[in-house]
Amino acid sequence: MWRNIASNFLTLAIVLLIAAAAAVAWARQEFTGPGPSQVAQCVQVAPGASLNAVSQQLADQGAISNAYIFRAGADYMGKAGQLKFGSYLMQPGASMEDIIGTVTAGGPSTCGTEVIVLVGVRETNILLRDMNSETGAYEEMARYNPASAERPEVIAEAEDRDDLRLRVVMAEGVTSWQVVEALKAAEFLSGEVSELPAEGSLAPDTYAVNKGDDRAAILAEMARRQEAILAAEWEARPFGLPYDNPQEALIMASIVEKETGVASERPQVASVFVNRLERGMRLETDPTVIYGVTGGQGILDRGLRRSELNTVTPYNTYRVDGLPPTPIANPGRAAIHAALNPDTTDYIFFVADGTGGHAFSRTLEEHNAAVARWREIERQRGEPADSPVQGDG
Repeated sequence: MWRNIASNFLTLAIVLLIAAAAAVAWARQEFTGPGPSQVAQCVQVAPGASLNAVSQQLADQGAISNAYIFRAGADYMGKAGQLKFGSYLMQPGASMEDIIGTVTAGGPSTCGTEVIVLVGVRETNILLRDMNSETGAYEEMARYNPASAERPEVIAEAEDRDDLRLRVVMAEGVTSWQVVEALKAAEFLSGEVSELPAEGSLAPDTYAVNKGDDRAAILAEMARRQEAILAAEWEARPFGLPYDNPQEALIMASIVEKETGVASERPQVASVFVNRLERGMRLETDPTVIYGVTGGQGILDRGLRRSELNTVTPYNTYRVDGLPPTPIANPGRAAIHAALNPDTTDYIFFVADGTGGHAFSRTLEEHNAAVARWREIERQRGEPADSPVQGDG
């Protein structure tokens, strides 16, 4: 009898071991294999959320097949206590292992509802958009210009949410005044700005911010990034450029930034102005004159007047020699690089060519022909033909 009992016990133990091994293999497959979701999903980890809450949330939204296996896998990987607040886009079929790796690695949020302060050259807009989890693309929900419209209720409601993603996107070529005004208009930020940052000192970039962040601290981070960019580009510059210090290179970069919207042209435009400086010619560039008129506060939504071109100011490069006293905008990294790495050319003139770019010339004769072509394009478009010509010396 005892022999039969022992035999039965051994058989049961073997069955249990086989079942346990099968269960472990199944759990491992569930954990590492493709997940159940057939569409992209936005996984949101709230501040202070527990692993239990997140695992149940993921199971409820169909991103994982089993909350217990998810928790056990996180424990096994040693990441149970490493959840990072944020919103993360998971691709279709993402495994539990993939999801744990993402939500514990942290980094910028990649999905969910976001409010973006778009600081543009012509205007600032505050934009509300949300991720469409089925397409993986952001869709705009609302937009407004705080200088001319009241904040829509839908944006005000969104800004009260704790899981909201907030960003400030600063375009290349905006002025420091425009940046400060944009930050003032962002009602989810706090703090006063007591002093306008020096022109050119802020780095155009995307800045992730949090509700209640201090505006002055954001400006300080913008300045830190620009200082680092300028220092690196100055250190790597070639010899022989007509700049006595990094500030002069920054001034040139701001002129290059304002003179062309075509990225590939920046080194050519820089070469024109470097050639002019080296030959003792005046820069004769409209954007510096415009800055002298506006002081960087907004845009001049009209052509320059002849009287403005004739008035002697530190920024009228038609009437004064050399560079203006300060930058005329905040240039991006590419413009700074172009100012410190201009193309090697004989160009000393350039004018619009009707395609959005410019025609570059080595002689006044070539330039006059290019100007005539541009005037004809203006005539065909019905535009006034007596406006100043950029780069016309």
